Parts: sequence; structure tokens; C-alpha cells
Amino acid sequence: MSESEARFTVLRQSADPQAAAAIERLVAQAPDAQLHRINVLDFAADNGLPLDRALDAFLHATRLGLFEMSWNVLCPGCGGVLNANTSMKTLHQHDYPCALCASGYEPSLDEMVEVAFTVSPRLRKIAAHTPEALPMWEYVRQMYWSSGIEFPQDASTQEVLEKHVLDWVELAAGEKATISMQLPAGFVIVFEPVTHAAHFLDVQGEPTRDRQELGVVFNNVQAPTGTSKMRPGPLRLTLENRTGSRVLPGLYQAGDALHHLLGKRKNFLTARTLLTNQTFRDLFRADMLEIDQRLKITSLTFVFTDLKASTELYERVGDLAAYEMVQAHFGVLNEVVGRESGAVVKTIGDAVMASFPTPDRGIAAVLGMRHAMKALNASRNSDDLLLKIGIHEGPCLAVTLNDRLDYFGQTVNIASRIQGLAMSHSIFATEPVVHYPAAARLLAAAGLVPVAQRCTLRGIAEELTVYEIP
Repeated sequence: MSESEARFTVLRQSADPQAAAAIERLVAQAPDAQLHRINVLDFAADNGLPLDRALDAFLHATRLGLFEMSWNVLCPGCGGVLNANTSMKTLHQHDYPCALCASGYEPSLDEMVEVAFTVSPRLRKIAAHTPEALPMWEYVRQMYWSSGIEFPQDASTQEVLEKHVLDWVELAAGEKATISMQLPAGFVIVFEPVTHAAHFLDVQGEPTRDRQELGVVFNNVQAPTGTSKMRPGPLRLTLENRTGSRVLPGLYQAGDALHHLLGKRKNFLTARTLLTNQTFRDLFRADMLEIDQRLKITSLTFVFTDLKASTELYERVGDLAAYEMVQAHFGVLNEVVGRESGAVVKTIGDAVMASFPTPDRGIAAVLGMRHAMKALNASRNSDDLLLKIGIHEGPCLAVTLNDRLDYFGQTVNIASRIQGLAMSHSIFATEPVVHYPAAARLLAAAGLVPVAQRCTLRGIAEELTVYEIP
């Protein structure tokens, strides 16, 4: 048995067998381009797999060395990859500039960081492992744009992009080239995807017969931009490569057609979704944020739970029996959290803090927790274990605390305080949660009508509207 066969055997044992088999088929049969920056959401849909099972399988495969994971900072405007990282640790908080959009963006882990998987060169060598050898249009498609751009499936990348490009050239290190052309009216972008450089041509006014001259130099300054006003007519454009590798400049005709192409987006695996995956937290604990790293998440849902009167429980049934009951309750909650695409952030005594990518997953989890706890009590013919639950959604910072990925901010504080309001089996939730459309539909389907009340929370200055879910 070869090393790769042995690793696939381990994968089938540690992950969903159907998902593992689909990954093995992909590696054996897929063309090169489909094995670079794999969109796990597309993979799951194509193979009829639940997303959680497909993602878990890719995470196990990555831990086994079959794939490499990349954390790609995306431009929210054009969908380009502004920076590719091999781990979350190399992401930083400062602005990432996009030359094509002439803007800078502070990354958030919601929609600006794509997590994708590429087959390991030890398993199968593909063209993207040597990007400097990729043909120009394959480089643009595979290396510059993310898996979230929905390119037409019935045409090659070159056929699609050539419709929006006036001319292009490939320049080796130190090489210079001249392009002579008729410059049309409108907005033209000289864009180079290797160095992420752009120069804008604002072409307007009366056409001219005089030849216009322009020189553009590519160097190692990231995302340099500039604008030149020009008139429609003849242009001699000199392009010079002063970098140590090839560059691939093209003259892109900006306009509605190009905006429409780049505006067609599909869902992809975001860093936020991955951070709320329990398998990721378990397998990649060492690859979390650096101690001084702080990354923004614009929306995350937090659930806090705690056992009511747990101190009295220990006194009533004894330490050993109470400990076993509390551990059983942890097992129940962990199972429900994982089932609803969530992750347990930490446990504090008898309390649990869990995170979810969206409020509807959090609501599904808290309803599942309440049902599971009733079943656990019924199996023991007792009502000893009463769970207090609070849920809130909002922005936060991802941080590392006590060698573990954690979250910081007012959203976390409010979620914790909301849980403290619960005195029985009721669930307490905030407005953003109960008004989230998918969460509201779940509550309605369960026949539950949240009851609003105004309250003041310890440490929170303003009064909040909270909802008791009976």
C-alpha cells in the first residue's frame, strides 16, 4: 500500500465514508483547475453531501497532508484575491489595497476571507503548484480571482475574458514591450494580476489623430495606481517589467459588461463559517490566531448556557453522581452544537459558550438543547438538570485567550448577560436573533411566540429589548 493509499484509508475511518470516497474520486479524476482552491460548498452540492460532512472530510484530509488550506483575503468589489495565506496566523488587521478597484479594505472574517483547499503536490502535482508557468488567462482565473466568482461554464476563461480586454502581453523579468492601438472612449484599466498593479486611462473628449504616449512600469510596490487623462485615438503604450518574475498586463475595457461578469457571485467557505466548525477547532488548535492578533467579524451568533442550581445538585446527590450528570449534559450539548454547524468555544464550570455562523443555526441549536435536556431528564426519571439559555448576534473580535480561539466584545458580553435572565426552561434571545428571517421561521414552525420585555443588563448602559421564548 502506497503512502497516499494509507492516508485515504485513515480518512475513510476518521471522516464520513461517502465524503471521503468523493474526495478520492476528485483527486483521481478531476482536471487540474478543479483541484486548486476548491470551493467546498460547490463540492458538497455536486456530490449530494451535507456541507458539514464535506467540510469535516476536507479538514481531516488536510490534517493528513492530502490537501493544503489557504486563507485568501478578497476584495469585496471585484472578488480578487488580495493576499493568500497558508494559515489564519498570517492574516493581519491593516488595510489590504485593491489596485483594480482603487480602494483599501480592512479584512473581516465574514465575506472577505475565503478558505479553500488545494491538493497537495505530494498527492498529485497540478499546474497551479507552479503558477509562474500557467498560461496568462489560467493565471488570472486560478490565482487572481476567488472561488466566489461565477464564471460561465460553457466557455474557456480566455474566451470569457478576451471579450473585455483590448490587448495584453506577457513580460519576462526585466523585459519591455510596446503596444500600439486605437484607444476607444471610456474607461480603460491597465491591470497586472501578479503584482496587483493598475493604471487607469480616463479617455474622453474629441478624438485625436496625434499619437499619444504612455509608459507604465511594474515593480515590487504592492498595488500602485495612477490615472492618466487621454483622448480617443492612437496610443503607444510602453510596458516595462522591473520585477524579478514575469508579469501579465492587460488593457481591460471597464464598463457594464465587465462589472456584470465580476458581479456574478456564488457562496464560498468563509473564515467565519470555519471558525464555528468544531472539527476545525479540534484539529487545528495550534493554527489559531497569534496572541496579539485581532480580526473583525461583523456577525456571529453566541449561545451561553448554564445549569440552574448546580451547587444544590452536588449537595443533594453527591459529588460523583452530580459530576456524571454534568458530564452527560456536556455530551448532549456538544452533540447538538455540532449538529447545527456550531462549535463549543469553551466551558466554564457548568456553563457552555458556543458560536454559530447565523442566528437560525443558533435558534435551531437552543431548541435542540432544550429538547435534548428534557430527554436526558426523562431517561433518569428526574428534573434535576434545568438549563438556562441565552442567545445574541452581532459583531465581535476573534482573539486568542489561554491558548484557544475566543471572542471579545460587547456582543459576547450581552449574550452572557442574557443567559443570566433565564430562570426556568425558557430561552432568552435578543432582537437581532428573533427578527432574523430564517430564525423567525423556525420559531413559527415550532409554534413558539417570543414575548418581548425591556430590561437592563449588568455592565450594559442602555436598556435592551429581549424576548423570552417559552
